[in-house]
Amino acid sequence: MRFRNLPVIGFGLLLTACNLAPEYHPPLIATSASYKESGPWHPAQPSDTLPRGPWWERFGDTTLNELEPRIDAANPTLAATVAIYDQARAFAAQAEAGLYPQVNLGASLSANRQSDTRPLRASKASGSQFGANELNAQASYEIDFWGKMRNTALAGEASAQASAADLATIHLSLQAELASDYYSLRGLDADAQLLADTVTAYQKARDLTERLFQGKIVSSMDVSRADTQLETARAQVSDIAARRALLEHAIAILVGEQPSSFSLPAKVLPFKLPDIPTGMPSTLLQRRSDIAMAERNMQAANAEIGVARAAFYPSVSLNFLGGTQSTSLSLLSLANSFWSVGPSVSLPLFNGGALDAQESATYAKFRQTNADYRATVLSAFAEVEDNLALLQWLGKESGNEDAAVTAAQHTLDVALNLYQQGADSYLEVVTAQTPLLQAQQTALDLRTRRLLADVALIRALGGGWDTGEMPSEAEATKLAANDYPDPGR
Repeated sequence: MRFRNLPVIGFGLLLTACNLAPEYHPPLIATSASYKESGPWHPAQPSDTLPRGPWWERFGDTTLNELEPRIDAANPTLAATVAIYDQARAFAAQAEAGLYPQVNLGASLSANRQSDTRPLRASKASGSQFGANELNAQASYEIDFWGKMRNTALAGEASAQASAADLATIHLSLQAELASDYYSLRGLDADAQLLADTVTAYQKARDLTERLFQGKIVSSMDVSRADTQLETARAQVSDIAARRALLEHAIAILVGEQPSSFSLPAKVLPFKLPDIPTGMPSTLLQRRSDIAMAERNMQAANAEIGVARAAFYPSVSLNFLGGTQSTSLSLLSLANSFWSVGPSVSLPLFNGGALDAQESATYAKFRQTNADYRATVLSAFAEVEDNLALLQWLGKESGNEDAAVTAAQHTLDVALNLYQQGADSYLEVVTAQTPLLQAQQTALDLRTRRLLADVALIRALGGGWDTGEMPSEAEATKLAANDYPDPGR
């Protein structure tokens, strides 16, 4: 190699390093020093954060601990999302392949006959039948002067990472949905137990009224009032059973089972509300997979701008074609060899504004992903604040409602004593029974809502996920053997 060629080579390498994509920086999001609705919850310390993995174990429920892992094994929605992620990885690997030379081998073997009357045919002496056999190799490589191939690969990698983050989001959503359905079902179990006790109490009150009526101490109106209370409570038992059945079916679908073969025995759980350290607001940007997905979509859109801009510049490829041709089978003869090597250049001159429109679309897409990112971040902060507010105010409401239950129970006890002594009518008993049952049901409902808010808070905080679990660029384009299962299975 002569040294006078070095400046040309250096200039070529300089052009190869050119990148027409805008310099990418994720948007800066202002965060508060603390959450507004933090209430009694304390910021997490380095050793006091949400655990990765089985966050539901904080609730200490063995049945929930057994149900949650079954999502990974059998949930069809999660399986579909995994397949979407695998597609994104395959597309990223395909885009990355454009950075390397493309080499193909070809061969053809044919026997041919030409028409005796074909214009410009060879002389009859050469014959009408001939062989056309060829063995060749082709190679091409597009020199990435303007960063087109690199930005295409970068967009594919970022899209695959966004798909991985979306998979984490769906995974957490399914886990949280299962926990919410489970605690809603257990709340109905508590309601059913309350109503069973209430029906027993109402039956005793009705029997008392019947005895007093038989003794001609009270009128039949008291009996009918007692019957109304009793049957209304029994009707609520049936309503609770119907609502519970629907939740049980929903849980069956989440764990990938047929509702007809799945059941959860009724069980009243002791109320336990685990403490959830919230962390600093700024950590939410690293712990929410949907935020990570929105940011990766921005990165992909930014790279696509570089691809669109590179389309305005010449496309230069190096091409090679070589092999052997013969009318016989002597394809390995050096005399039958052929080859062709050289560059090809393509420069767009007129396309009716198609390239301008394509570039404009990529800039618009980047603005869209930028706005989507900001909206996702704002929604994330709102979800945390919402559930912190719910936990704070539902806790206070629950305390007030427990006091109301105590007062209503005292009222009913007094009313029953007065009725047994004949000092008051059964109307006072009915008047006391109704608010007591309502207060007891409201107290149970508040406990369930507090558990659901706790689950929603964990989901809003990312469920223990963080950006460290995002696949690297190499992992985003790596295809494993288990990505290709037998379609017939």
